[in-house]
Amino acid sequence: MMAKEKAEDGIMETVKTIVYALLIAGVFRTLFFQPFWIPSGSMKDTLLIGDFLFVNKMAYGYSKYSCPFSMCPIDGRILAREPKRGDVVVFRHPVNGSDFIKRLIGLPGDRVQMQDGVLFINGTAVKLDPAPDFIETFHKQGPVGYYPKCANGPVGEGGDCIKQRQTETLPNGVSHSILNVRDGFFSDNSEVYTVPADHYFFMGDNRDNSQDSRYPQVNGGVGYVHRDYLIGRADRIMFSSAGRSLFFFWTWRPDRFLKGIE
Repeated sequence: MMAKEKAEDGIMETVKTIVYALLIAGVFRTLFFQPFWIPSGSMKDTLLIGDFLFVNKMAYGYSKYSCPFSMCPIDGRILAREPKRGDVVVFRHPVNGSDFIKRLIGLPGDRVQMQDGVLFINGTAVKLDPAPDFIETFHKQGPVGYYPKCANGPVGEGGDCIKQRQTETLPNGVSHSILNVRDGFFSDNSEVYTVPADHYFFMGDNRDNSQDSRYPQVNGGVGYVHRDYLIGRADRIMFSSAGRSLFFFWTWRPDRFLKGIE
Protein backbone atom coordinates (compact mmCIF):
# COMPACT_ATOMS: atom_id res chain seq x y z
CA MET A 1 0.00 0.00 0.00
CA MET A 2 1.31 3.41 -0.97
CA ALA A 3 2.09 6.04 1.68
CA LYS A 4 -0.70 8.28 0.35
CA GLU A 5 -3.28 5.49 0.70
CA LYS A 6 -2.06 4.71 4.22
CA ALA A 7 -2.42 8.36 5.18
CA GLU A 8 -5.95 8.50 3.76
CA ASP A 9 -6.89 5.33 5.64
CA GLY A 10 -5.48 6.82 8.82
CA ILE A 11 -7.53 9.99 8.35
CA MET A 12 -10.70 7.97 7.73
CA GLU A 13 -10.10 5.93 10.87
CA THR A 14 -9.61 9.10 12.88
CA VAL A 15 -12.81 10.61 11.48
CA LYS A 16 -14.79 7.43 12.24
CA THR A 17 -13.39 7.35 15.78
CA ILE A 18 -14.47 10.96 16.35
CA VAL A 19 -17.94 10.30 14.90
CA TYR A 20 -18.40 7.19 17.07
CA ALA A 21 -17.22 9.09 20.14
CA LEU A 22 -19.67 11.92 19.45
CA LEU A 23 -22.52 9.45 18.92
CA ILE A 24 -21.73 7.64 22.17
CA ALA A 25 -21.47 10.95 24.02
CA GLY A 26 -24.79 12.06 22.52
CA VAL A 27 -26.56 8.86 23.55
CA PHE A 28 -24.97 9.02 27.02
CA ARG A 29 -26.15 12.61 27.42
CA THR A 30 -29.67 11.83 26.18
CA LEU A 31 -30.10 8.78 28.40
CA PHE A 32 -28.37 9.76 31.61
CA PHE A 33 -27.36 13.40 31.89
CA GLN A 34 -28.54 16.85 30.88
CA PRO A 35 -26.24 19.90 30.87
CA PHE A 36 -27.40 22.93 32.84
CA TRP A 37 -25.88 26.40 33.02
CA ILE A 38 -26.75 28.52 36.08
CA PRO A 39 -28.29 31.76 34.74
CA SER A 40 -29.33 33.52 37.97
CA GLY A 41 -28.32 34.02 41.59
CA SER A 42 -31.30 32.31 43.24
CA MET A 43 -29.14 29.44 44.55
CA LYS A 44 -26.14 31.44 45.85
CA ASP A 45 -23.85 30.64 47.42
CA THR A 46 -24.33 26.93 46.67
CA LEU A 47 -24.46 27.69 42.95
CA LEU A 48 -23.09 30.82 41.31
CA ILE A 49 -24.01 32.43 38.01
CA GLY A 50 -21.80 30.75 35.41
CA ASP A 51 -21.57 27.35 37.10
CA PHE A 52 -21.95 24.53 34.58
CA LEU A 53 -23.19 21.13 35.71
CA PHE A 54 -24.71 17.90 34.49
CA VAL A 55 -28.09 16.81 35.84
CA ASN A 56 -28.41 13.15 36.79
CA LYS A 57 -31.60 12.20 34.94
CA MET A 58 -31.63 8.70 36.45
CA ALA A 59 -31.68 9.94 40.06
CA TYR A 60 -35.47 9.69 40.34
CA GLY A 61 -36.29 7.67 37.23
CA TYR A 62 -37.60 8.96 33.95
CA SER A 63 -40.60 11.19 33.42
CA LYS A 64 -42.15 12.73 30.31
CA TYR A 65 -39.71 15.66 30.74
CA SER A 66 -36.54 13.64 31.20
CA CYS A 67 -37.31 10.56 29.13
CA PRO A 68 -35.14 9.94 26.06
CA PHE A 69 -36.69 9.61 22.61
CA SER A 70 -40.23 10.13 24.05
CA MET A 71 -40.45 6.42 24.83
CA CYS A 72 -41.80 6.77 28.37
CA PRO A 73 -45.48 6.93 29.38
CA ILE A 74 -46.81 10.49 29.24
CA ASP A 75 -48.88 10.12 32.39
CA GLY A 76 -46.25 9.20 34.95
CA ARG A 77 -42.67 8.29 35.85
CA ILE A 78 -40.93 4.97 35.37
CA LEU A 79 -38.14 3.54 37.55
CA ALA A 80 -39.26 6.16 40.08
CA ARG A 81 -37.20 6.86 43.20
CA GLU A 82 -38.31 9.23 45.92
CA PRO A 83 -36.35 12.49 46.03
CA LYS A 84 -34.75 13.37 49.37
CA ARG A 85 -35.25 16.57 51.31
CA GLY A 86 -32.29 18.84 50.64
CA ASP A 87 -31.59 17.57 47.11
CA VAL A 88 -30.75 20.25 44.55
CA VAL A 89 -33.17 19.47 41.72
CA VAL A 90 -33.73 20.61 38.15
CA PHE A 91 -37.38 20.56 37.12
CA ARG A 92 -39.65 21.88 34.42
CA HIS A 93 -41.72 24.91 35.44
CA PRO A 94 -45.35 23.71 35.48
CA VAL A 95 -46.59 26.82 33.63
CA ASN A 96 -43.96 28.45 31.43
CA GLY A 97 -42.02 25.29 30.52
CA SER A 98 -38.55 26.62 31.41
CA ASP A 99 -36.05 24.62 33.45
CA PHE A 100 -35.52 25.69 37.08
CA ILE A 101 -33.03 24.60 39.73
CA LYS A 102 -33.91 24.82 43.43
CA ARG A 103 -33.51 22.92 46.70
CA LEU A 104 -36.19 20.43 47.70
CA ILE A 105 -37.60 21.57 51.05
CA GLY A 106 -41.07 20.06 51.38
CA LEU A 107 -42.17 16.48 50.68
CA PRO A 108 -45.76 15.36 50.00
CA GLY A 109 -47.88 16.02 53.11
CA ASP A 110 -45.38 18.40 54.73
CA ARG A 111 -46.43 21.74 56.20
CA VAL A 112 -43.97 24.46 55.27
CA GLN A 113 -43.92 28.03 56.60
CA MET A 114 -41.58 30.99 56.91
CA GLN A 115 -41.66 32.99 60.17
CA ASP A 116 -39.37 36.03 60.48
CA GLY A 117 -37.05 34.53 57.92
CA VAL A 118 -36.85 31.14 59.65
CA LEU A 119 -38.02 27.99 57.89
CA PHE A 120 -40.54 25.81 59.75
CA ILE A 121 -41.28 22.26 58.60
CA ASN A 122 -44.25 20.52 60.19
CA GLY A 123 -44.35 23.10 62.95
CA THR A 124 -40.69 22.87 63.95
CA ALA A 125 -38.04 25.48 63.14
CA VAL A 126 -34.99 24.20 61.29
CA LYS A 127 -31.60 24.51 62.97
CA LEU A 128 -29.66 27.67 62.06
CA ASP A 129 -26.01 28.37 62.78
CA PRO A 130 -24.13 31.61 62.08
CA ALA A 131 -21.66 31.68 59.20
CA PRO A 132 -19.33 34.33 57.74
CA ASP A 133 -20.94 36.88 55.44
CA PHE A 134 -20.99 36.11 51.73
CA ILE A 135 -19.14 38.89 49.90
CA GLU A 136 -19.02 39.36 46.13
CA THR A 137 -18.14 42.22 43.80
CA PHE A 138 -21.00 44.45 42.71
CA HIS A 139 -20.92 44.29 38.94
CA LYS A 140 -22.89 42.70 36.11
CA GLN A 141 -22.77 38.92 36.29
CA GLY A 142 -23.05 36.30 33.55
CA PRO A 143 -24.22 36.63 29.95
CA VAL A 144 -27.49 38.31 30.99
CA GLY A 145 -25.69 40.92 33.08
CA TYR A 146 -27.62 40.77 36.36
CA TYR A 147 -26.45 42.89 39.28
CA PRO A 148 -26.44 41.06 42.65
CA LYS A 149 -28.69 42.15 45.50
CA CYS A 150 -26.84 43.40 48.57
CA ALA A 151 -27.72 43.69 52.24
CA ASN A 152 -25.43 46.73 52.47
CA GLY A 153 -26.90 48.50 49.43
CA PRO A 154 -26.73 50.79 47.67
CA VAL A 155 -23.30 49.70 46.49
CA GLY A 156 -21.25 51.35 43.76
CA GLU A 157 -19.79 49.53 40.78
CA GLY A 158 -16.90 47.34 41.92
CA GLY A 159 -17.76 47.63 45.62
CA ASP A 160 -18.28 44.82 48.12
CA CYS A 161 -21.79 43.38 47.95
CA ILE A 162 -22.51 41.71 51.30
CA LYS A 163 -25.16 39.14 52.18
CA GLN A 164 -25.73 37.65 55.61
CA ARG A 165 -25.08 33.90 55.62
CA GLN A 166 -26.25 31.09 57.88
CA THR A 167 -25.99 27.32 57.82
CA GLU A 168 -29.42 25.70 57.71
CA THR A 169 -29.87 22.06 58.76
CA LEU A 170 -32.99 20.27 57.57
CA PRO A 171 -34.78 17.58 59.63
CA ASN A 172 -32.96 14.76 57.81
CA GLY A 173 -29.56 16.25 58.66
CA VAL A 174 -28.77 17.88 55.31
CA SER A 175 -26.91 21.18 55.90
CA HIS A 176 -26.38 23.99 53.42
CA SER A 177 -25.78 27.73 53.31
CA ILE A 178 -28.60 30.23 52.98
CA LEU A 179 -28.30 33.96 52.29
CA ASN A 180 -30.32 36.89 53.58
CA VAL A 181 -30.53 40.31 51.92
CA ARG A 182 -33.29 42.04 53.86
CA ASP A 183 -35.67 41.34 56.73
CA GLY A 184 -39.44 41.66 56.81
CA PHE A 185 -40.02 40.95 53.13
CA PHE A 186 -43.07 38.94 52.02
CA SER A 187 -41.01 35.79 51.62
CA ASP A 188 -39.83 36.01 55.27
CA ASN A 189 -43.38 35.54 56.62
CA SER A 190 -45.78 33.27 54.84
CA GLU A 191 -48.89 31.22 55.18
CA VAL A 192 -48.65 27.52 55.98
CA TYR A 193 -48.14 25.60 52.75
CA THR A 194 -49.44 22.03 52.86
CA VAL A 195 -47.73 20.07 50.10
CA PRO A 196 -50.23 17.95 48.10
CA ALA A 197 -49.72 14.28 47.33
CA ASP A 198 -47.19 13.63 44.53
CA HIS A 199 -45.97 17.24 44.73
CA TYR A 200 -42.86 18.95 46.13
CA PHE A 201 -42.01 22.33 47.62
CA PHE A 202 -38.81 24.03 46.43
CA MET A 203 -36.86 27.05 47.68
CA GLY A 204 -33.73 28.88 46.56
CA ASP A 205 -30.79 29.15 48.96
CA ASN A 206 -30.61 32.89 48.23
CA ARG A 207 -33.88 33.32 50.08
CA ASP A 208 -34.65 36.95 49.20
CA ASN A 209 -33.84 36.49 45.52
CA SER A 210 -35.75 33.39 44.46
CA GLN A 211 -39.11 32.96 42.74
CA ASP A 212 -39.83 29.53 44.20
CA SER A 213 -42.68 27.53 45.74
CA ARG A 214 -43.48 30.37 48.15
CA TYR A 215 -44.90 32.25 45.18
CA PRO A 216 -48.02 31.02 43.33
CA GLN A 217 -47.77 30.05 39.70
CA VAL A 218 -50.27 32.75 38.68
CA ASN A 219 -47.73 35.34 39.89
CA GLY A 220 -44.80 33.80 38.05
CA GLY A 221 -43.69 31.60 40.95
CA VAL A 222 -43.10 27.88 41.01
CA GLY A 223 -45.88 26.81 43.37
CA TYR A 224 -46.16 23.11 44.11
CA VAL A 225 -44.30 20.96 41.57
CA HIS A 226 -45.75 17.60 40.52
CA ARG A 227 -43.28 14.73 40.49
CA ASP A 228 -43.71 14.27 36.73
CA TYR A 229 -41.99 17.65 36.19
CA LEU A 230 -38.76 16.57 37.91
CA ILE A 231 -35.85 16.22 35.47
CA GLY A 232 -33.04 15.12 37.77
CA ARG A 233 -30.64 15.85 40.60
CA ALA A 234 -27.64 18.16 40.43
CA ASP A 235 -24.67 16.45 42.08
CA ARG A 236 -21.48 18.19 40.93
CA ILE A 237 -20.30 21.40 39.28
CA MET A 238 -18.16 20.50 36.27
CA PHE A 239 -16.98 23.94 35.21
CA SER A 240 -17.43 27.56 36.29
CA SER A 241 -16.85 30.97 34.73
CA ALA A 242 -17.56 34.38 36.24
CA GLY A 243 -17.40 36.18 32.88
CA ARG A 244 -19.88 37.21 30.22
CA SER A 245 -18.45 34.56 27.90
CA LEU A 246 -17.13 31.03 28.30
CA PHE A 247 -14.08 32.04 26.26
CA PHE A 248 -12.92 34.66 28.80
CA PHE A 249 -10.48 32.18 30.37
CA TRP A 250 -9.24 34.79 32.86
CA THR A 251 -12.71 34.70 34.49
CA TRP A 252 -12.71 30.92 35.03
CA ARG A 253 -13.12 29.73 38.63
CA PRO A 254 -10.94 26.59 38.87
CA ASP A 255 -11.68 26.23 42.60
CA ARG A 256 -15.24 25.31 41.59
CA PHE A 257 -14.28 22.73 38.93
CA LEU A 258 -15.62 19.26 39.86
CA LYS A 259 -17.00 20.63 43.13
CA GLY A 260 -19.69 18.55 44.81
CA ILE A 261 -23.08 20.19 45.43
CA GLU A 262 -24.27 20.07 49.03
